[in-house]
Amino acid sequence: MSDLHKPFYPGSPLGEKVEGLPTGREVAWEPLVDFRRNGVSENTVHGAVAWFSGDRPLHSFGGNVLCYGRSMMKPLYIKPFARELEPVLSGPQKAISVASHNGTAEHVAAAQGVLPEGSWGLMQTPLDTPLVQFGRQVRRPRRWFNNSSGHHAAILRGCMLKGWPVVGYTLPSHPVFQAHLEVLRACLGQDWEPRRVARDGDGLPTVAITVNELARCYAWMAANRDQDWIWSSMVDHPDLVGGFNRLDTTVIKSCEGRVIAKEGADGLLGLAIEHSDYPEGLGIVIKIAHGWNPQATWYVARGILGVLGFELRNPYPLYRQKAFLVPGVVPGDRLADLAAIQTWDPWDPDHDRWYYPFDKESGR
Repeated sequence: MSDLHKPFYPGSPLGEKVEGLPTGREVAWEPLVDFRRNGVSENTVHGAVAWFSGDRPLHSFGGNVLCYGRSMMKPLYIKPFARELEPVLSGPQKAISVASHNGTAEHVAAAQGVLPEGSWGLMQTPLDTPLVQFGRQVRRPRRWFNNSSGHHAAILRGCMLKGWPVVGYTLPSHPVFQAHLEVLRACLGQDWEPRRVARDGDGLPTVAITVNELARCYAWMAANRDQDWIWSSMVDHPDLVGGFNRLDTTVIKSCEGRVIAKEGADGLLGLAIEHSDYPEGLGIVIKIAHGWNPQATWYVARGILGVLGFELRNPYPLYRQKAFLVPGVVPGDRLADLAAIQTWDPWDPDHDRWYYPFDKESGR
């Protein structure tokens, strides 16, 4: 193997040790929720949760874990273009610019409206099929079906308006990524530098960042929510941010304009929250250790939002199991409130008749 590829391509199936970069097997993932059948845990989901208000850490439950911000950072990626895009995009087009959408006809139409048709060929979004049910079976891959198509279109439109090159906009050397780093330094301090930069699933650069730092970024978003149109566009058009039955869309709808939610692969959910107890802005981030698990994330988000006075419905019920939250997902002073939030729906004989009468003495 050439020296050029050694830092980037693995040489051992056991994984190499990189100084300063702890791997998932070296960090202390915390249990967040477990699914039990008749009192026995069948599935325990681990991860990390971090709470920040302004630049002040409020609570960290495994939050020192290093990960990539992925699509959770789209609102901060679009920040450098907010002034230029303000007069030229409609409300739906603004919302789709920060979306990881399902790829429905509504999503594709909004995304295509962001960019003049003559410039569509400049998009470097990977070919994909819709995330919606049956979309992967009955559609041919297209760039517009990619969940980041609106994001790419908005970045290209912003480059045109700023006079930046449109060629190479997905490279870390391009002004797009350099401007994104400046936004992150506004959130995290001018001395902050990413420990690693990688290529995201949509082709754009993504930075290695801890869950604590992600929560601080979302607290900054909450504190600066009136700075531009990003917050209001997501509130006004939540179905374009994700889509049907998506967690971020459901949170935005449920919290009536006071919470911005954004999912990110692999297993990320960011919450930027307007709350009277936290005038400097509240940011909370959930990271699932094993990756994408909307159902487990949903239970944790319901508990966290519930202790803050927001009502989020339960996800679709587990089959003959019940979910139980770990106390550490919230600060200690909110534990009593967490204990009052049920992670199950009213008793249903079709789903909840899960006990057998059993006599230990006779074995029957």
